[in-house]
Amino acid sequence: MWKPRFEHYVALGDSYTSGPLIPVPKLTPPLGCVRSMLNYPTLLAVKARAGSFDDVSCGGAETSHMTAPQRTPLGTNAPQLDALRPDTDLVTLGIGGNDESVFGGIVGTCPGLRDLDPTGAPCREHFTGDGADELLAAVERTGDRVEAVLREIGTRSPEARVLVVGYPRITPDPGVGTTCPKVLPFADGDLEWAHGVETALADALREAVHRANAAHGPGPEMSFVDMHPASEGHDACSADGAWIQGRITNPLVAMSYHPNAAGMRGVAAKLHRVLS
Repeated sequence: MWKPRFEHYVALGDSYTSGPLIPVPKLTPPLGCVRSMLNYPTLLAVKARAGSFDDVSCGGAETSHMTAPQRTPLGTNAPQLDALRPDTDLVTLGIGGNDESVFGGIVGTCPGLRDLDPTGAPCREHFTGDGADELLAAVERTGDRVEAVLREIGTRSPEARVLVVGYPRITPDPGVGTTCPKVLPFADGDLEWAHGVETALADALREAVHRANAAHGPGPEMSFVDMHPASEGHDACSADGAWIQGRITNPLVAMSYHPNAAGMRGVAAKLHRVLS
């Protein structure tokens, strides 16, 4: 007889959770959140035998949208933490990349600067002022906000297993010397710099989990699931093995610079192993 392992699973997050343009879209309101039937929460709900499941992730979400409504072109998403209940026993959280437009700044700015210095780092220079990297500073502040979100999750669902899901790598490891300007049109030095920003965000999320666990004391079990090791060899430059769509949006595959179906399967598999 089938028996659920988790009674109530809630998925929180941004577009790296919702899965924009990965076929087939979920017809759950608001449609502007662009959730996919093949996103990792939906796959994990089956793998982890969730008795009930609420996917409230939404493309474009920031940490502020955990406790405040988010307007989309097709409706308003309620504060995501409102989906939590005292009996919620599994939560996944994938958030942080949109805060202070960190990811948006990289993918929206770097391609346009590549021709200025194809082998240099014009985008890094663009985001450096008075000797300080603006995006790295933003990432550090994001970690503080994620910690606050985790504390609130712990208050609302004190018995939950909480998995903070890191972002899979967009850029190749600098050590392999790979570039793919037709897919990731970044200057060579900016690929390495962008990889450093991605790594810094993973570190900030890991530290946020550590601080939240220390502050909360007895309460939910919170873990950081680092997707950088798991996605090695699956960055956007990895051709048929890529988990991330490149610069061109494919309406039958994924939005540009976002996970495809293979990426979602990879994340779901990693989360399932963590829960096993």
